[in-house]
Amino acid sequence: MLLGSQLRRLRETRGITREAAGYSIRASESKISRMELGRVSFKTRDVEDLLTLYGITDEQERASLLSLAKEANVAGWWHSYSDVLPSWFPTYVGLEGAASLLRVYEVQFVHGLLQTEGYARAVVRRGMKGAGEADVERRVALRLERQKHLVAENAPEFHIVLDEAALRRPYGDRAVMRGQLQHLIEMSERPNIRLQVMPFGFGGHSGESGAFTILSFPESDLSDVVYLEQLTSALYLDKREDVTQYETALKELQHDSPGPDESRDLLRGLLQLS
Repeated sequence: MLLGSQLRRLRETRGITREAAGYSIRASESKISRMELGRVSFKTRDVEDLLTLYGITDEQERASLLSLAKEANVAGWWHSYSDVLPSWFPTYVGLEGAASLLRVYEVQFVHGLLQTEGYARAVVRRGMKGAGEADVERRVALRLERQKHLVAENAPEFHIVLDEAALRRPYGDRAVMRGQLQHLIEMSERPNIRLQVMPFGFGGHSGESGAFTILSFPESDLSDVVYLEQLTSALYLDKREDVTQYETALKELQHDSPGPDESRDLLRGLLQLS
């Protein structure tokens, strides 16, 4: 995405159309669009030709961008789990790992980054009906591996609003749910995590369209991305007007939900009732 964003900036600075850029590398306008969105791999020759077209002659600048192209083509650690993942999800895992800020609204279940192993296993079994136990365990292992990023030294900021429904809907037995609630209480005390609960008592709210995630990146060239997961696919929205609407919805959810301290008290109350 970073390389694609820089290539787009260079193209637009020179006033070159996607069609013309595509012609220069014997490709279509749509391929240039996919390259600039970071949706396809990069051939070194294509990047070299585009840099020439965009007037980039400085050897150091060319070398830096070509090095970025090589890095972009290296498969991430999560690709070893691709046999048990839907085709659209590896892209999200890569974005999640690169983000410096994740803003989330979740309604169906606890977000994957905050799930205990037992809870994750129950969720995966429900979502992978008919799958063998080995595949279930590999999916759980991937989820636990993703969670390491949230507690690492350079962990991202993680701001989440959990609908109370996600906390009351049972996945696993009573012990699993109690363990999950306790885990949420403990994780909510970490300095990089802001957890709020949208209670049933509030009624209708701005999260009526369902769960979503907004990912922000440390590189200034990268636009925010909204991730929307569906039953058979996922959407990645990066147009500013789309992102703004989801940002507004999340701000309203945060404003209307109890703050982190009160939400933690709500979690403790649910734990006592479980």
